[in-house]
Amino acid sequence: MDLQQLFEQGGPLMWAILAAAVVGVFFFLERLYTLSRGKVLPRAFVDRVRSKVAGDKTKEALLLCEENDSSIARMMAAGLRAHQRGKGRSDIKEAVEEVAGREIAHLDRFVEVVGTMASVTPLLGLLGTVVGMIQVFQRFADAYATGNATPDVFAKGIWIALITTAYGLMVAIPLLIAYKTLQGRNDRLIAEMEEDAMGLVDLLEDAATRESEGGEADAKA
Repeated sequence: MDLQQLFEQGGPLMWAILAAAVVGVFFFLERLYTLSRGKVLPRAFVDRVRSKVAGDKTKEALLLCEENDSSIARMMAAGLRAHQRGKGRSDIKEAVEEVAGREIAHLDRFVEVVGTMASVTPLLGLLGTVVGMIQVFQRFADAYATGNATPDVFAKGIWIALITTAYGLMVAIPLLIAYKTLQGRNDRLIAEMEEDAMGLVDLLEDAATRESEGGEADAKA
């Protein structure tokens, strides 16, 4: 008996399990694309911005950030704008953290959908089995009342009822692995973004110190 025949014998809840599998796979692939390093934290771009800031070229660094569509670019742009407005370290950090909150929420979006599908599918499978077992016992009781009850009928009903649980687990296990994969990737990217953003804040503080010292030197001259 092939998988299609088993699917047909599993009953209506098999379609619910299939729908959950499709939703889970769709959002897993969507998150894989969205959480790619090039769209969130391109390392070459970060190094270029840091080198510009270290060279006191904050305007050029801001231009690079505005031309880039990554999450880290938006965070760095917020810090650079605050710096150009003459803000201190605490205000720059606050500006970066405000944007970081929005970006992290964007990265977290839909990840839990995959986890939810991984949790729901075995429950759907169990529900299908429970419903199937109720039907098995009902048919067996009717057959027993007429004297036609046999162990074969009972055994066949049980293994058919267990099909939904098997399919639910077949879907849930890969989706759970996919969910944990997304969580791990998301957590790593967020940690790296925060580290790079705080590194930029330090560089901007150093740049502000150099500008202040240069202004004092010119005044004395």
